[in-house]
Parts: sequence; C-alpha cells; structure tokens
Amino acid sequence: MTETGVQALPPYEVGRLAGAVLDSVGSVVVGKRDSLELVLAGILAGGHVLLEDLPGLGKTLTARCFAQSLGLDFRRLQFTPDLLPADVTGSFLYDQRKGDFAFRAGPVFTNMLLADEINRTPPKTQAALLEAMQEKQVSVEGVTYRLDPPFHVLATANPIEYEGTYPLPEAQLDRFLLRVSFGYPTAEEEWDVLQRRMSRRQEEAFLQPVVDAATLQSMQSALEAITVEDSIGRYIVSLTAATREHASVLVGSSPRGSLALLLLARARAAMAGRDFVVPEDVKDVAVPALAHRITLRPEMWLRRVDPAFVVDEVLQNTPAPASGALPTYATGYTAT
Repeated sequence: MTETGVQALPPYEVGRLAGAVLDSVGSVVVGKRDSLELVLAGILAGGHVLLEDLPGLGKTLTARCFAQSLGLDFRRLQFTPDLLPADVTGSFLYDQRKGDFAFRAGPVFTNMLLADEINRTPPKTQAALLEAMQEKQVSVEGVTYRLDPPFHVLATANPIEYEGTYPLPEAQLDRFLLRVSFGYPTAEEEWDVLQRRMSRRQEEAFLQPVVDAATLQSMQSALEAITVEDSIGRYIVSLTAATREHASVLVGSSPRGSLALLLLARARAAMAGRDFVVPEDVKDVAVPALAHRITLRPEMWLRRVDPAFVVDEVLQNTPAPASGALPTYATGYTAT
C-alpha cells in the first residue's frame, strides 16, 4: 500500500497486464509494437507523451485505443489557430437561475486528454496545458481546481516545417516525458491495415477495457518498488550530463531528463515482469526521453543533424555499468 492509499501490484502482474493492453491496442494499430511499448511505458511512469510524426500514421488512433484498453475517461481536443486557453481549462459562465457565475469545466478534466495537433495552436493556448501537465491542476480566475488521477496528456504534432504550425516552446517540450514517432508502415503492414478495415465492416474500431483506472493506478504504484542500483543511477546521470557537453549541442538536457530516464527505465522493467532495472532498460528509452530536450547549435540544423543522432553518440561513448550491487537508498542495504 502506497502513501496515496493505492494498492501496488507485483511486477509480474504489471507485466502480464501490460502485455494484454499492448495486445489489445496492437489488434488495431498494426506493426508498431516498439512504439506502443514506449507510449505505455510513459503512461505507467505517470507522464505525458508527445506523438510526433507525419499526418495519417495512426497517432490519434493510438491515443483512442489506449484510452479504451485502459478503461479511462477520454476526451479529444482539436487544437486550431483560434483556440483560446479557456477552451482548454474551462471558464466561468453566468447562471441565470442561481444569479451567479458557475465554473464550466473544460476538456482537460478527464483521465486521458488527446491534444490533437498541438502545434497548430499559438503558444498562449499551448501554455494553458503547462500547469495541468506539471501540477495536475488548473487555475481559472484565481480559483485552483485539482485534476483527478490518473491524468495523462497524449499530444500529437505534425513536423514543424509543415505550413500553419507553431513550434512547441522548450518549456512545454520538457513537460513531455518522452516523444515517440511511428514512421511509415511496411507494405505488408499497410496491407494488413486494409484487410482489418474490410473485415471490421465499419470505420471505427472499439476495444474492450483490459483494465480500469483503479488498476492502472495500482500498476503505476508498482514502479516505486522497482530497484535501481547505484551504478545504473549514475549511468543515467552520466548520459544526461553528456548531452550538455556534446559539440553539436547548444543546450543539453535538464535534470528532468535524468528523472525521465529513471521513471521510464522502471516502467520498462515492470513491463518485463522484473523488480529491478538493467542498463538495457535505460538504453531502450534514452532517445525518446532525451532527444526532444536537446537544442542543437544553428549550424547543426543546416547539416540536418538530428538530436536522436546526438543521443545515439552519447550512448555509444558512455560506458554502461555491469554491477550486481544493491542500491544505497534502500533501507538496510549498502552498495558493494
């Protein structure tokens, strides 16, 4: 039992349920198992996920399928250039029957919010999500309203070079635990999509819940019991610090990047049914957790250097630990 009163599940049960959720989502979203695992890891870690890719590659479908499989209340908000912050958080409206102003909650009051095409709206409206994403609350007219857990934002974004889009500011990018891209399917995968559409005989696909909101919280609580040995923790810090010293980087990852690596590595371990983190867990999430937190030097953009390439170089140049020691933060344990 955690301090919040949520009963944590054992890691093997988290792994079993996570596999069932991925199988359910994978029955609709074809051939993207690795990317789907990253999205689920972000949700289990209690964070928000940015799905950035070209139009028509299943970003919106992925968010809807996860909400259905996880049994979460789901709302979709289409971001447009004329969307106002109050359209996200809600606003006070005059109630003629009561003769007073009453708060009308916006779409952010849900378990899973799909912020569709978040980079099509101006920065002022993008910023309306910042407090909700970081503090799990919104403030309207000086009144603060808490968001009921679990609360997750799955935002989709088209590449910034497309016409009519606004680049996400670094402050908001940093709030996303990880950034995931799907890429184009193979010819066989695309044919599989067509076959499933024909056999379904309808446009929409509906998934039965595999878990519910309470079970998801129990799965998330299990991550607090996942052991992270000291050398792996220092490996995480070394990776993040190396992004700040790379020759191609203007601004490296903040300590929030280290925290993202820690949380996501724990999630990967739990999804594998383990109660301890191994270096491979960290390596698997390094690019999606760190690449969007890096600002390249201007000349690197001219050379078309990708931030993911920088993270790959950092991974290659930072030695991974090989230690069986116990973590010093655990009660009664002393690292050897």
